[in-house]
Amino acid sequence: MTIPAPRHSSVPLVFTDEVATALAAGDPVVALESNVITHGLPYPDNAATARKVEDAVRAGGAVPATIGIDAGRILIGMTDGDIERFASTPGIPKVSSRDLAAVLASGKAGATTVASSLVAAELAGIPFFSSAGIGGVHRGAETTMDVSSDLIQFTRSKVAVVCAGAKKILDLGLTLEFLETHCVPVIAYESDDFPAFYCRSSGLRAPQRLDDPALIARAVDTHWALGNPGGVLITSPTRPEDAIDDQDVEAAIADALRGAEADGVRGGAVTKYVMRAVDRATEGRSARANMAVLIHTAEIGGRLAAAHARLRREDGR
Repeated sequence: MTIPAPRHSSVPLVFTDEVATALAAGDPVVALESNVITHGLPYPDNAATARKVEDAVRAGGAVPATIGIDAGRILIGMTDGDIERFASTPGIPKVSSRDLAAVLASGKAGATTVASSLVAAELAGIPFFSSAGIGGVHRGAETTMDVSSDLIQFTRSKVAVVCAGAKKILDLGLTLEFLETHCVPVIAYESDDFPAFYCRSSGLRAPQRLDDPALIARAVDTHWALGNPGGVLITSPTRPEDAIDDQDVEAAIADALRGAEADGVRGGAVTKYVMRAVDRATEGRSARANMAVLIHTAEIGGRLAAAHARLRREDGR
């Protein structure tokens, strides 16, 4: 089903029937990135994981809308056939918000990141997005200027982002400083600390803690009612049984960063290099924890999106 984007946008959006019906009814919808399909696990495990993540959103009480790019259109929700095609087709590129216009104009396929998914979600009128872990300020950014576009997009797109914090390989202190400087609210759900992906805590306190989904929904809407242009970051740590010990991961990251430096790995390639090195060092535990974070966060995202939809109904919106 092809539906024009809101606000007279010329960007063609293609909604699945399930997502279109939910949005028309004011039911909760959670946007998801497709990068985890194309750049995560090998086929067919990547397709199976994508379906588990969508099922987790449904378990939380919302409709999943996995975002993708295909033939000059933005897919707002993927059919089972779309997921299978993206999972089994090699070479589909990762597309961030910077690259979105060029890829759409070229008519090529692309997998969305956090940043580009937020652009698409706002165009589609989806106020909630879920991801395992966001990008942030990289270690050594004071000399490399390596800062994830995720952080910039949070200041531009009116979408609430539910995640398990930022990846442990980043400079999490500077990431929180960046978010504070750019007035992006950070709300911890059921935790005092800012989590670190598959580690339950980064060792840093979260600026705010709210444990009631209804209060979080009210805070999100109030942030936008105040005239703020960007989103709200909501963090929830992974389950204790799925978490990895902070010290084990930190030692593996330090070794991997030294290896990346010695091998001349630079820019965006560093993240993949370090994540794979950490997975080897933890004998596969980090990859399994990554999958668990994806699924758990998706369920939390569904739960919070459902609370937000209830609030809007109660308020007559």
